[in-house]
Amino acid sequence: MAFSRLYDQAAARKGGESALQSLLPRIAEPGELEALGDDRYLSEITRCIFKAGFVWRVIDNKWPGFEAAFDGFVPLYWQQVPPEVIEALAKDERIVRNLQKIRTLPENARMIVDAARDKGSFGRFLAQWPSDDQAGLLLWFKHNGSRLGGNTAQYFLRRMGWDGFVLSQDVIAALRRDNLLDATPGTKKALMQAQAAFNDWHRETGLPYSHLSKILSFTVGD
Repeated sequence: MAFSRLYDQAAARKGGESALQSLLPRIAEPGELEALGDDRYLSEITRCIFKAGFVWRVIDNKWPGFEAAFDGFVPLYWQQVPPEVIEALAKDERIVRNLQKIRTLPENARMIVDAARDKGSFGRFLAQWPSDDQAGLLLWFKHNGSRLGGNTAQYFLRRMGWDGFVLSQDVIAALRRDNLLDATPGTKKALMQAQAAFNDWHRETGLPYSHLSKILSFTVGD
């Protein structure tokens, strides 16, 4: 299906083109990802991990406590933090005391440090990864990080302004409706099928992947 038809459907369901445009996600400006410190990436990855399966508002409200408890999320420190520090955090009332999620910090810190060592910074690593291979980036997160499978890495990228799709329930429903996805969500095959669809639409329209994804989601559901 031509994406213009999907765009028209979404605009009609959201009250017109202006209303639709106002709902589209922000995309990072050129140089913005590179300018952000690696500590901010570790912070946002951790926030997305803690939000998974939890009430997002609670995590956001407690986030100043997280920043204090995790000493600003400096990756070089957290990649080799002593085990007793992790254990102490599991008793820290400033944060949500989920030990399994707290334990993701050293592994994800090492992931960031390793990528930054190769590219100069984690922001530069992300900025240089092309949106037409987001599936490859998501598989990289799954392989190199901790608890970054599923949609967690997708929401992290969206929050940072990296231009990519999010396979929300509505997006998956729309892809299935249009016979563009028949694989199990979360698998490599599903990621590749979704990537192929979004690559085609990007070539057709020139629209950012984040916008294509959001517009598609508005063609289904309430």
